[in-house]
Formats: sequence, structure tokens, C-alpha cells
Amino acid sequence: MSAEAADPGAPLRRRSRPRIDLRRLGRVALRGPVSRDRLPDAISHVAEAHRAHHPDADLTILRRAYVLAESSHRGQMRKSGEPYITHPLAVTLILAELGAETTTLTASLLHDTVEDTEVTLDQVKEQFGDEVCYLVDGVTKLEKVDYGAAAEPETFRKMLVATGNDVRVMSIKLADRLHNMRTLGVMRPEKQARIAKVTRDVLIPLAERLGVQALKTELEDLVFAILHPEEYEETRALIAAATGPDDPLETIADNVTHTLRDAGISAEVLIRPRHFVSVHRVRRKRGELRGTDFGRLLVLVGEDADCYAVLGELHTCFTPVISEFKDFIAAPKFNLYQSLHTAVVGPEGAVAEVLIRTHRMHKVAEAGVVALGNPYAQDPAAPQTELSDERADPTRPGWLSRLLDWQESATDPDTFWTTLRDDLAQDREITVFRTDGGTLGLPAGASCVDAAYAQYGDLAHTAIGARVNGRLATLSTVLSDGDTVQPLLAQDTASGPSPDWLDHARTPAARIAITGWFSDHPDEAKPDPETADATGPGTRGEPAAATEREAPARSRSGPRPTGVVVDDPNAQVRLAGCCTPVPPDELTGFVVRGGAVTVHRRECPAVAAMQEIGRAPVVARWADGEGRESDAGCRVTLVAESFGRPRLLADLTEAIATADAAIVSATVEPPSEQRVRHTYTLRLPDAAGLPGLMRAMRDVAGVYDVSRAQHPAPAG
Repeated sequence: MSAEAADPGAPLRRRSRPRIDLRRLGRVALRGPVSRDRLPDAISHVAEAHRAHHPDADLTILRRAYVLAESSHRGQMRKSGEPYITHPLAVTLILAELGAETTTLTASLLHDTVEDTEVTLDQVKEQFGDEVCYLVDGVTKLEKVDYGAAAEPETFRKMLVATGNDVRVMSIKLADRLHNMRTLGVMRPEKQARIAKVTRDVLIPLAERLGVQALKTELEDLVFAILHPEEYEETRALIAAATGPDDPLETIADNVTHTLRDAGISAEVLIRPRHFVSVHRVRRKRGELRGTDFGRLLVLVGEDADCYAVLGELHTCFTPVISEFKDFIAAPKFNLYQSLHTAVVGPEGAVAEVLIRTHRMHKVAEAGVVALGNPYAQDPAAPQTELSDERADPTRPGWLSRLLDWQESATDPDTFWTTLRDDLAQDREITVFRTDGGTLGLPAGASCVDAAYAQYGDLAHTAIGARVNGRLATLSTVLSDGDTVQPLLAQDTASGPSPDWLDHARTPAARIAITGWFSDHPDEAKPDPETADATGPGTRGEPAAATEREAPARSRSGPRPTGVVVDDPNAQVRLAGCCTPVPPDELTGFVVRGGAVTVHRRECPAVAAMQEIGRAPVVARWADGEGRESDAGCRVTLVAESFGRPRLLADLTEAIATADAAIVSATVEPPSEQRVRHTYTLRLPDAAGLPGLMRAMRDVAGVYDVSRAQHPAPAG
């Protein structure tokens, strides 16, 4: 299978085996079964391709599968006019060229028998075993008669669930779609466009995630030609015009070959043409194309260490473009891809991109999971165990596990179909670490909200924040590859998520769970006048109204006892509202309008401001050496920093009341990135209770800091 330009008429720098003449195969197929002692001519190409990868493969089962497929499909024709058997033959040939093992090829020959003929799954199981039966069932479509408009999304759901147990199911589906796309020209234009869009939105991302680049690139070009015919023709013309004897990549490839030979490194240097979509992307990125933009150099070596040896020689003997260097060997992509990427400057300033990999890496890069063979094959020396529908691939990628998890919650076909496309649009994955040593695979751009739901499921409804790399962070914080994340949950299991979380959730599991919670709690979707997002009473974002369990001091007649003594015993003394000093704070006073003395904590910012404008300080101290207000208690302003969540204001109010403190006034600032600042002016019976009050407030779920107020007092 060539990963180069999909158009058979496009000039290629390196050709694979010629395209098979399906009409000739169709005529051969119509001759029917042959004697048992030889392989049918119609699958000789499949056998040849299969033996190239698996020299010792037993072809007997392939012969039996072909005989059943040919006899069951006999008389059926494709819309192109070819015998239908040419389709399963072509699908099987695609997989054989990629290196698929015998079981996959057997299932691909039979993949349409249960769907389009009288053959049953029981017959397949009886003749070919459980594995082949499972694969055939996995790719068999659901009937529109039974599912109506939901047939297509539910068929994909069925295939994805089957893929979770055996990735070979999706390998067959991808090859099936590739051959259908190759022969899509006989369809009506509107049907071509519909199939191409599904291929673009679902099948191509799946091919990318499974690492099957050979199928992905050709599918991309075929979709490109259908959905964007004008751009496709422009790109095709550019590629044709760039083909000529003076190819700058040829010159650089020769120089690289000689450089590596002189260094004693055994390597194969190839020119790898870009496929149509790749050329189109480079053109959009750079504008005018250079001669070296139509392909890349591919250097194949024997061992991993040789990859780095090649890199060292290239960076020594050529001028490297450092910004283009990427090491996907030390850090493979989530789809198994490994390679070193670099770029070097050749003669006359030509820049060539270079891919360096081993032959094994190249096989995996082209064929992905298909190159892994049978991931469920047992060690012959190990005890034999029966196959189970619950079997799990130990190498199942994280994205597939996440997909299988969230699809169970997406009971509505439309929700599943829309969410699937959105999920597959996330084309990069990161790994974050849990504090218990486990890992979470998340799409790039995922936030702490996604991590919370990935780790705790529906328990994440009570999340109040997170620690990222040991530091407190909001749930909206975007995670990076390698971060350590610890979601923080509230003790109140009755609390729920915030509507804002949907703005930060990237994984379908998180979005479905949050949406589901609000569907079950419709009243919570609207701001609650008492608790929503901890903005407090009144309109969202406005300061909360004063909650006065006692009347404000200013409403009382006469001077209020403060327990503070100043030099002038007749002066009216009041405690500053900006810092609300309490014993044993050190004090400083200032005379304000009317002759009153306002007393501040010595470290209050207002003290420095008053001194800067020339105000003389007044000596102030707590009375009786104890500084206790036996009759009226003490007044203090505290600032609570917290993560926003429902019922937070109510819980803080309860904690304050439990500490025997009275709320004089309360202000809640508008939430900023889910962080909320509460400012409380409180009256305590005794200043000795202040440390306990602050501890009680810090113990409220979601509160991460409580401090004394430190802000300038209002003029007065």
C-alpha cells in the first residue's frame, strides 16, 4: 500500500505494485470454485502480498473463505458493473499489502456475507471460529428497517464497541471504506458528498488515531477531490508542474546518501512525495511553494541508535533548521508513530525536511495497528484460554477507552453522532499523572474539569478546584503534557457542577456528565438567588446586601466603646473599617474630620498613605493591657478566597455562625475564572476567638485561604 498521491495518474517518484485490474478479477471470480489442491486464481494477488509479510502463513483458510464469499455473492453486482466479489477481494488485498495476519484477511473476505447474503453468523462461527465471527459481526451494518435514521450512528457505535475488544474490526472497516471511496465515481454527486463528509469527520480521524497512515493519506486525497474539486485540481497541476529532471530533493538525497556512507552508517535514503492534501496544507501555510516542498527525505536504518547517529551526521555536515527538530522516538505519538523529524539546508539554500526511522518504525508508521499482527495471540507455551466477549486489549489506547466510556452515556443517537465527531476532531493527546501514581490520557486542551471527570466520574460533580503540580488551580486551568493533577472534591456530595464548566470541558465524558446533571436538576441551570456560583444574594456579580445580625455601628447614638485609649481622653475613637484591628494588633491613629481619631492596624496600607500626605500619627493602645471589649466584643474584617460552587455562601455563613460571630456586612465580588473573593465584617464576643473563626472558615470546602483585610479605608 502506497501512502503517496491517491490519484493514479499523478506522477510518483517511487511506485508500489501496479493497481490490480478488478474487472479481470471479476471474470476470474465468475468461474466459480476450483479444485481443492490449488488456490483460486482470483486471490493469487492476495496470497502473494500476504506471503511477502508472513512467509509461513497457512493459506488454506483463505481459500475456504474465498469459496464461501464467492458462492454467496454470486450473481450480485456492484453499481460499477463489476461482480460484487471484487469488493471483498480488493479490501483483503489492501489489508494484505499492509501486512495484516491471516485471521484479519479471512474476516475481510467474509465481511459483507452476513450483511448482504444468506450466510449467518452461526455459519461463519462454525466454519471459521470465534475470532473471525467476531470480526465479521463487528463490521456488519445494522438494518435501516430496524433503526431508521439512527442506523448509521448506531452502526458506528457498534463498530467502535467491537473495536474496543479487537482493533482489527476498525482495520477492516477502514480498508472497506477506502475501496468504496476509490469507486465512488458511479454514485450521484450528493451521495458522494455525504459519504465523503462522514469519511472526513469519522473514518480519517480514526485512521490517524490507529496509526494507519497509508489508508489515512489516500482517504484524505479522495475526500479532497470530492469536497474541494477546484483546490484539488490546482494542487494536482502544481505537482505535475514540479515534476522534472531538476528536482532539488534528488540532489540533497544524493548528498545525504554519500554523507552517511562516508560515516559508515548503513541507511536507505528515499524521496517520499507528499500527498495532495499535504501539498495543499503547505501551500496554505507558506504561500508560494519551494521545489523541496513537494516531498520529504526518508532515511531508513536498522536500529534505534542508528537514527540518532544519522541525525548527528546530518546536523554536522549540513546546516540544520533547529526549529523543525522533533523527537517522536523518545516521545512517541499516541497513535504508535515513532520517527525523528528534522530539516537541513542543501545546495543553494534549498531546505529539505527529513524523516529518520527504523524499518520497523516505518512499517508501524504506514500500517499502525495492522502492523502489530494479532494483539490477542496467545503464547503457545501458555495455557490456552477461551475467547470472551469481555476480552480487553492491554495496549488499548487511552482515546479509545475514553470513547467507550462516554458512549455509554450518550443514549441518544444524535448526541452520540455529534459528540463522536467533536471527540475525533481532537487530533492530539496528552498524558497527565495522578497523585496516586496512575495516569490519565486526555485530548490536548483538556482542563482540570476533564481530569476530574476522567478520574472520578459522576463524583466530579462536587469538584471545587485542583492542584496542578502541587499548586492550587482553578478547574478551568488547561493541562499540559506531563502535569500532575489532583482534583479536589467537596465533602458535600449533594452539590453540583457550575454551568461555566461546559466552557472548559473538552472531553465528551465531562460534557455529557455535566449536561446530564443539569437535565436532572433543571432548576440549578439558572443562577440561584442565594447560592449560585457563590455570588451571594442579589444580582450575579453585584455585592451582596449587608446581612446585619446587629445594626451597623454608625446607626447607634453616641460613641461606641472600642477598648482603645488615645492621648486625648475626650476624643471620639473608632476602629478603621479597612483593617478592623483586634487585640493584640499594634495600633496607630489619625485625627480625621470632626476631631475623631480613627485607629488602624500598624501594617495597614492606609497608615503609609496618611503619612505620605503629612498626617501626624496619634499614639493608640488597647485599654487595660488586655485589649478586650467585654461589653461589645471586637469587630474584624476577613477576606475568604475560594473556588466558586453552589451553596458556598450558605456554608461559609454557617461556619461563621457556629464560631459565635455576628455578620455586620458581607460583600462577594464577581467570580473570576471560578475564583470568588468574599469580604466579611464580623463582630466576635472576644478577640481570642479570631484564630478559631479563621480555621473554621478555611475548613469550608472550596475555601483555600482566609486573611485579615488589607485595603485602604474610604475617605472620611
